[in-house]
Amino acid sequence: MIQRVVRYGLLGLGLGFFPILVLLFLGAGCAPKKAPRAPRVAVTTARVEQRDVPFSLSATGSVEALRTASVGSQVGGVVTRLSFHEGDAVQEGQVLIELDPRPFHQALDQALGALARDRAIAEAARNEVERSRVLHDQNVLSQSEWEQKVSDADASAATVRADSASANSARLNLEYAAIRAPISGRTGRLMVHVGDYVKATTSDPLVTIIQPHPIRVSFKIPERDVPVLQRYRANNPRVWVDPDSGQGPLEGRLVFVDNAIDPASGTLLLKGEFPNQDGRMVPGQFVDVRLVLYVAPRATVIPSQAVSTGQQGAYVYVVNPDSTATPRPIQVERTVDDLTVVTGGLKPGEIVVTDGQMRLSPGAKVQIRKTGGGKR
Repeated sequence: MIQRVVRYGLLGLGLGFFPILVLLFLGAGCAPKKAPRAPRVAVTTARVEQRDVPFSLSATGSVEALRTASVGSQVGGVVTRLSFHEGDAVQEGQVLIELDPRPFHQALDQALGALARDRAIAEAARNEVERSRVLHDQNVLSQSEWEQKVSDADASAATVRADSASANSARLNLEYAAIRAPISGRTGRLMVHVGDYVKATTSDPLVTIIQPHPIRVSFKIPERDVPVLQRYRANNPRVWVDPDSGQGPLEGRLVFVDNAIDPASGTLLLKGEFPNQDGRMVPGQFVDVRLVLYVAPRATVIPSQAVSTGQQGAYVYVVNPDSTATPRPIQVERTVDDLTVVTGGLKPGEIVVTDGQMRLSPGAKVQIRKTGGGKR
């Protein structure tokens, strides 16, 4: 009897407790859910800086030698000796090529012999004039005979002068048999060899010598840039070139500005001069040129990759202290290499996004990545 009462009591308790469990379960299911956190956008940033920024004009230039000499021969003859190799550095006055000197020695000996003979004749004629002067003064020698004596002496003197000129010419030809370097520099391709016959005063050079340093680079700027060049020309503009040798750019000075614009191309020719002691630049080479007209002090700059362009113009994403990103319009003056000069919209020290802007929206949280690829 007691067991029956207990069974029915537990059964009644279970039937009364079940609705309570159902209500508790439904109440738990209807509780408000917590909103998930928005993920942070990983970005790369850079700090707005102030630095001196050059204002420059860019162009493509060609390297040219300051001095070039095409060496030829002023006399004809057979090459007997070469005293240099192709590509050697030579000094002004150095003997490069020697021709057979024997014909020139013979011509000089003949000219000297004729000069000595005619000098003796001229000396005899002068002595004859002196003797005849006394006879003429004593009226022993007629006027016509006296004039003939003087004429013979003058003719002999003229012959001596002609023989002297011939001897000097023969002596000069003997010197020309040794062909010398007219300038100091580096030799190019040699066009003759030992045993070749060289013609006199030919237009074909035997070898070409260039002066490798200093060296010049010629380049052109468009007509629209001429006014700014004229404005800053008195500031001693510097010229920078990059020979693409992995050793960095070279600095030179502006030494030539043409006096007229080429009407065919609408450009103005300029030239810069460089030391080139290491021979990094070679005539005929094409190089990138930057003509630096002036340097703007303490300009506000940011990496160019931070700048985006929208319907309202240029803008950047600025990272706030709470790690949110906000778009901000800026005023761009110009771009120099990988930097953009900003005249308004940013202050030095602010942080701008340089990579990851496409994934950002106003107010988005950001996670700043280090340059090496890690996060911080």
